[in-house]
Amino acid sequence: MSAPFELALYSYFRSSAAFRVRIALHLKGLSVDMRFVHLLKDGGQQHADAYRAINPQAIVPTLIVGEHRLGQSLAIIEYLDETVPEPRLLPSDPLARARVRQMALLVACDIHPLNNLRVLRQLKQMGIAEDARQDWQKHWMAEGFTALETMLADNPVRGQFCHGDQPTLADICLVPQLTNARRVSLDLGSFPTLLRIEEAAYRLSAFVAARPENQPDAE
Repeated sequence: MSAPFELALYSYFRSSAAFRVRIALHLKGLSVDMRFVHLLKDGGQQHADAYRAINPQAIVPTLIVGEHRLGQSLAIIEYLDETVPEPRLLPSDPLARARVRQMALLVACDIHPLNNLRVLRQLKQMGIAEDARQDWQKHWMAEGFTALETMLADNPVRGQFCHGDQPTLADICLVPQLTNARRVSLDLGSFPTLLRIEEAAYRLSAFVAARPENQPDAE
């Protein structure tokens, strides 16, 4: 599908935030010019002056919309949802929309920031040992997943996905975080509802195409 605007996405295959945006783009059927920023090579290519001029936070993703630059994955996804309305990633009903945002923010604001590369690097610089850093990651992921599992397990508005039978912003945030959890060998056996949602997601080509291992820059 062609958007009413030209799109380019600065991405890194392992970035869960970029993973979210890739899912949204695929769900919307949008074509995009992929540009790659390796977060580890050359001291982190995101720190180069050329990229900082594009995104002053020196993080991915960044979506280029014509002459405009958008950072922060949830802001990007909401922009896509408002400009390409189908399929909807946020429900039209205000309470349902707030519920989906609640779950998305639980992942994007309470789990992910405590486990991202910048935080782990800072912990390392503070002298925290590798095994302790991994315990840190597992702790905060398990805390968030436990809350989300409780919210979803017996909720009547949950369907195949976090809210109903179509993927929303909540699922777009959840699935990449489960990938991160496996990377640190977190036992996910206590979260059967989350795993069933993930299984439903990967029955859709949009989620499969967005997976880290399916990106051109994957190693």
